[in-house]
Amino acid sequence: MRKTHPTRREFLRNAALGAAALSVGAPGLRAQAKPGENAAGGFKLKYAPPLGMFEAHAGKNPIDQLKFMADQGFRAMFDNGLMGRPVPEQEAIAREAARLNLAIGPFVAYGDFSKKTFVTADTSVHDMMAEKLKTAVDTAKRTGCKWTLVVPGRYDESLDWDYQTANVVENLKWCAGAVEPSGLVIVVEPLNPKDHPGLFLTKMPQAFQICRAVGNPCVKIIDDMYHQQITEGNIIPNINACGDEIAAYHIGDTPGRKEPGTGELNYRNIFKRIHDKGFQGVLGMEHGKSKPGKEGEKAVIEAYRAADDY
Repeated sequence: MRKTHPTRREFLRNAALGAAALSVGAPGLRAQAKPGENAAGGFKLKYAPPLGMFEAHAGKNPIDQLKFMADQGFRAMFDNGLMGRPVPEQEAIAREAARLNLAIGPFVAYGDFSKKTFVTADTSVHDMMAEKLKTAVDTAKRTGCKWTLVVPGRYDESLDWDYQTANVVENLKWCAGAVEPSGLVIVVEPLNPKDHPGLFLTKMPQAFQICRAVGNPCVKIIDDMYHQQITEGNIIPNINACGDEIAAYHIGDTPGRKEPGTGELNYRNIFKRIHDKGFQGVLGMEHGKSKPGKEGEKAVIEAYRAADDY
């Protein structure tokens, strides 16, 4: 039988089908991206998986995990404990994140929930924070991360609330002065009083008031939408009202603190609003998985693809 050559239309169709088959080689996963590139299309926003989120697929090596994140189209990563990692490990993570075009989201500089720290006028808080902020600045220089997270601590039942607010403002002004030469931005995080009773900072309007009073671009808000849905709701109105004071986000549905789509929050609408505002920062995926193992990791990836489809 005489061989015939395929027409140009058939050739293009077959090539497209072949590419599609590669992209769905495993359910819910993308084909591997080229070095330095995200998977085709990527996400509209910089959703940032934490190290450990995809261990079932990528293994325990942080570098392999970063490669997997980029292969799936993620444009950022974060690690709350980055500041506590050995210097060579920080540097290795930073090199690979840069190679893969992954932004690095906020790491924790101070998050002691047991002490009445920033609410007091006692300047000993400056001595305590000086060393932590120096380490944070060094970590930021090493990794290229632009933000570090600070929790102001517990409130003081014996001190009028307005005095406590004034003290928090003054202590944050001092902290801003300590990091300002480096360009590092401190992000303060309101946390819900059910999971973390007794903390001073709980609401977005409260955080907004404090940032405006500090009046320094080195102090901004990290909006943890899991916490805020529990505390006060009004996720999109608070995003609108807080405007430029929000430098980063944490994501988690509620109840359960799992991936988007497992709770009551409409993350597709929330992400659309954040995107429409032109937000260029990182959204840390600070949540668990609704299912174990590889099945749970695939569910997380598909949840973000669904919520990013607007």
